[in-house]
Order: sequence, then C-alpha cells, then structure tokens
Amino acid sequence: MTAVSQSVLAQDKDWWRGAVIYQIYPRSYQDSNGDGIGDLKGITARLPHIARLGADAIWISPFFTSPMKDFGYDVSNYIDVDPMFGSLSDFDGLIAEAHRLGIKVMIDLVISHTSDQHAWFVESRSSRINPKSDWYVWSDAKPDGTPPNNWLSIFGGSAWQWDPTRMQYFMHNFLTSQPDLNLHNPQVQDAVLDAVRFWLKRGVDGFRLDTINFYFHDKELRDNPALAPERRNAATAPAVNPYNFQEHIYDKNRPENLEFLKRFRAVLDEFPAIAAVGEVGDSQRGLEIVGEYTSGGDKMQMCYAFEFLAPDVLTAERVGEVQKAFAAAAAEGWACWAFSNHDVVRHVSRWGADVVDRIAYAKLLAAILLTQRGSVCIYQGEELGLTEADIAFEDLQDPYGIQFWPEFKGRDGCRTPMVWDARAMQAGFSSAEKTWLPIPVEHVLNAVSVQEGNPDSVLEQYRRFLAFRKQHEAFAKGDIVFQPADGSILAYTRSLGNETVLCIFNMSAVEGEATLPQGDWQELSGHGFASSIDNQNIRLPAWGAYFARHG
Repeated sequence: MTAVSQSVLAQDKDWWRGAVIYQIYPRSYQDSNGDGIGDLKGITARLPHIARLGADAIWISPFFTSPMKDFGYDVSNYIDVDPMFGSLSDFDGLIAEAHRLGIKVMIDLVISHTSDQHAWFVESRSSRINPKSDWYVWSDAKPDGTPPNNWLSIFGGSAWQWDPTRMQYFMHNFLTSQPDLNLHNPQVQDAVLDAVRFWLKRGVDGFRLDTINFYFHDKELRDNPALAPERRNAATAPAVNPYNFQEHIYDKNRPENLEFLKRFRAVLDEFPAIAAVGEVGDSQRGLEIVGEYTSGGDKMQMCYAFEFLAPDVLTAERVGEVQKAFAAAAAEGWACWAFSNHDVVRHVSRWGADVVDRIAYAKLLAAILLTQRGSVCIYQGEELGLTEADIAFEDLQDPYGIQFWPEFKGRDGCRTPMVWDARAMQAGFSSAEKTWLPIPVEHVLNAVSVQEGNPDSVLEQYRRFLAFRKQHEAFAKGDIVFQPADGSILAYTRSLGNETVLCIFNMSAVEGEATLPQGDWQELSGHGFASSIDNQNIRLPAWGAYFARHG
C-alpha cells in the first residue's frame, strides 16, 4: 500500500503548493463505536465526503497516546494511537482509503512539548543525573524561591512549575502538564526526528507542525521585555491574557530553530513528495518569522501566521494588506491560509456577528479564501457555514476557556461534533446518549443531509467553487496583483502562464458596483455567483462576486 501510494505522490513533489487541505478534529468528526467521541474508523468512513468536496489533502489533529488534558496536544507517546481513537491498524486503513480516493494525509506533530506522563519526562523529573535529565527545560529557583524569570504561559500564569523531586522549576509554555522539550539537546532532536520517520514509513504525506516557533528557548533564560500597550493585539491570545503584555523574544522565536528546521526538512527529503506546514504563533513578528522559516528551500514548504485567524473583521483593505505584508516579509515563502481552525471562533461568527444573510456571507468568504495566493485550510463544518456554538460553562471541556471564563469562553465552541444527518441520533455523529461536547440545534438544522442537493446551500457552493478552482491553475499557483480597494469592493487578478483571472468581490450587505479593467475579458461561469455587466460596469449583489479571464 505505502509503496504504491508514495510512487503516485512522487509524480508531483509540489502537490502542496496551492493545495486545499481539510482539517479534521478527530474527537468531533465521526464516532464509529458509540462512545460519544470521534475516532479513526469514523474518519475513514467519512472520507468520501471530503473527496466529493474536492479537497486535496486532510490534516488530522493529534490522535497519539495522550492523557487528554489538552485533548491530544499533550502527547505521551509519539508513535502510537490513543485507544480512544483506535489503533495503528486503523490508521493504516485510513491511509489506504484516503490514497485510494486521491486524498493526501497530513498529521499534526506537537514537538515543542509533551505530556508530563510521557516516559521521557517521567525519567527526566526523577533526578538531576538520569540519562534524560536534560531532555526538558529545568532551572533552579531564584534565591528567594521564585521562578527563574518572568516568562508567562499562554494558558495563564507563570511558564514555570515547581517540581519537588528535583527541587527545580520546569518550563511549560502551555498547561503545567505540558512540559517543554529542550531541543538544544541533540538527543531530543534525534528522538523527535525518529518519530517523524516512523509516520513517514507508514505512508503519511506530510505534517502540520504545532507551535513551530516555540521549539527553542534562550539558554540564558533572560527576562522578556514589556510590550508597549499600543503594540498589543489579540491575534494569538485573548485580550484578557497577560501573555500579551510581553515581547516574546526569549521564550520563543529563537534563531537556533532555523538549524533544527533544516534537520527536519532533510528527514522529509528522505521520502518522496512530503510537505510540512508550520503554525507560527506570534502577535508582533508572525509574518517575519514565516519568512525566515520558509526561505531557502531547505526548511518549511509553507507556514501560516494568525493574520486571517485574528478577531479583526475581514475587509477589502485588510485582505490586500495581509497579502502584501506576506509578500514583503516572505518573498521566498509560501503561505497556507485559513479563516477558521480548532483554536479560534468560527469565522462566520467571528466576523459576521451583525450579518443578516449568513449563507451569502459564508459563500463569499469561501470564494475569497479559495482565491488567495497560497495553499488553503478548510476546517470541518466550515463547508456547512456552521457558526460558533454557545457552550454553557458546565459543559466546557477546554482548560483555556475554564481559566479565562467568561471574558474568553475557550475553544469548545468551534470543536463541537460534525453534523451529518438531521434526522439521525446525535445528527449522525454518534449513537451515544451523550457526546463529548453537546451538538447545537442550529447546527443540526445545517447538517449535510439538509444541504446536500440544494443548489443554494453553502455545502453545494463549496463543492461548486472547489471544482471551479481546479479548472484554473492560476488559483493554485499563480501570482496575485491587487487593484486599489474601493470601499467594500475587493479586486485582484491571479495569473499563471498565459491565463489571468480577474476576481471581484462585494464585501457588503448592499449592492455594489465595479468597473471592468481595460482588456479582452471573458466572463467565467460555474462558480455559483450571479452578477450583471453593462459595458464596463459590473453590478454586484450583496456579498456577490464576479470572475473573468483573458489569455
């Protein structure tokens, strides 16, 4: 299975450039055994949905062995499947079915930290002289017993936790149960790269690297400087989090990471047609770091920052600003854009709280995302136009939300189970009496079964537009040139070879107008948007779009 699949993939080593990647949060996609939690067999059963949608690849959030304090992002064994999700055999079956359907499989690697239940950490904390004593970030207390420096955890409070056995502090950028690995230690690098090879040998086509800029810390453990209030933003942490009060130049974003990423890429290059995308979490230097990590062709194939995942409302002007900023910061790089994922409020709610016609709004945002220069991630349920679920405090599972409730309600609202069949128990997700997170009624009303076959639905528009996108290679790999933003009118061209495609969007709830540029333009069809043109004047309905080509 693996050899055949890899030989097919090897035909296009750049398959990732312009690919549409469908993100699956495994706890919430499909439950196959009735325990109320999704699993690998469930994902395999639903792969035809993704194939019909038209995605090129899937990215599966962590399914490795874990105590689930952070729902899989606290790994206790990098080379096995948590029994909650199934077995290695189930994963092999998923790979085989995905490849049969022409879908690549990318998996989520969390190598900045592990669970405190990982065997490595259990040994490391047992004494100061064991073979793995330096595999994590340990430090003595200050003379007064306080932590070594002022570093903060992104989940709140100090980034240091006292360990009574070693009589030292260990560093944790996230939960106290997620100690940071010490990647300054070459043995740690070798160990995580061995895990990378393990999954490559099982046939995966690539990786999504969680918190890629958190891998290294300053060896001198210097204090982070304060960040001026006017430079703060909520791009990567909620505004109520004091994490935003520091400039994170010593606890992450370290230059040593560049050499490790070269080592990582060298492992990928041992196998044909493998790609990786890195998550860069930084509110001040995100795009600059993306540029560093994707330069030279010897590190990451692509990265994403949080510009389009931030709370800032998407406007015509902002789309152009982000793309131009990326081009300036990462001239050699390739972006992977997303509007939603498992960590942020779903974009239809995040940006469209006051929008009356959510269906038209969701369709427009999909078209904008799918015509950006870069690869694209679609988050499960996005193709249904799902809104953020309102989860009661007593139903919360996310420790981040519990910590900062009610000012920040956490990430559970975007993680609720996928809705398949409005007539079935638990909307077709599970046969259990209770699912790990509740399924909102408004989601059930937008299930796949409700939208399928309805040409006016968000689901059918995603399918239609993804098919339209595949007809024009300029969307996947072409250059982008923006026209000056005119109020709510967003316009740009995508060009590759002899083809140039013009994209015009009305990002407004009222009718808009645009002027067709000079040239021999031919209006395109098949994209699902209606508009009218009189000579050079294009009339766009609310949340409307227009496409034309020449060449």
